[in-house]
Amino acid sequence: MNFKSFLLTVITVFAASHVFAQANILNAKSPDEIGVRTESQKAIDNDEPLPYGYVDDRDILFSKKVWEKIVLDERANFPLYYPIDTNNIGSNRRSLYDVLMKNIKNGNIENIYDDSYFTTKRTLKDIQAALVKVDTTELGIEQLNAGEELSAEYIDRRNITAANIQEYRIVGLWYFDKRQAEMKYRLLGIAPVAPDVNFIDDENPDLVELFWVFFPDAREVLHDAKAFNNENSAIPFSFDHILNSRRFNAIIYAEENVQGDRKVNEYIAQNALMQLLESDRIKTKIRDFELDMWTY
Repeated sequence: MNFKSFLLTVITVFAASHVFAQANILNAKSPDEIGVRTESQKAIDNDEPLPYGYVDDRDILFSKKVWEKIVLDERANFPLYYPIDTNNIGSNRRSLYDVLMKNIKNGNIENIYDDSYFTTKRTLKDIQAALVKVDTTELGIEQLNAGEELSAEYIDRRNITAANIQEYRIVGLWYFDKRQAEMKYRLLGIAPVAPDVNFIDDENPDLVELFWVFFPDAREVLHDAKAFNNENSAIPFSFDHILNSRRFNAIIYAEENVQGDRKVNEYIAQNALMQLLESDRIKTKIRDFELDMWTY
């Protein structure tokens, strides 16, 4: 690499970090201007999600669809979980769940689905039963039995928030591109998972998938939303980058198979260790296909 190329690379990196990180904070004359990009910044900005290349079906030598869960208790997955309390933090920092819900409500994400096969569309109204629980306290029931109007203080309302999200479930396709001779991964969908809102106060409530989002349909939204970079806050990661580059730890809980894509816990029941080993076996099987291509 010659000096001119090196200098151009350095300038590009610093320009990109200026656009994303400072967000006019050093040039703001009032707090209202912080986070508002200038016209000059917008003019030089060409910030879009990296487009997927076209892959012809004839170029796919091998493929395997897998379902994985991203457990948010793990440190590696914290960027997808935090922040959960947004009262004392800037509007530019939101958890992945808050980003998804905000854009579903304002229509930027137009389609949500019932399952990971994306066959049945849902609306925000359809999923309200999984997001909100409205109940009447005992005092409220007594008030109703007495023929009185129910007071607002006796209405117990619970909402699923970012703090209640325990994991994300994703579905994607591992495939071997014979033109480029390498194994690749394409994320297809993602779903937030939380306790059943009707039993959220129980000791071990069942976990439910709130909705599924077709990932390519949400890439613009997830690219604009930034997650916190713990190593360098000047250059945050977009959620699109985190998910596409697999900067998280996930466990395979199902693969496509002849038994109707049955889950691992359906044929290995009540044995968490063996389920983890089965997940590793599936990963190894996929990885070994690429390695075996170069074994003679």
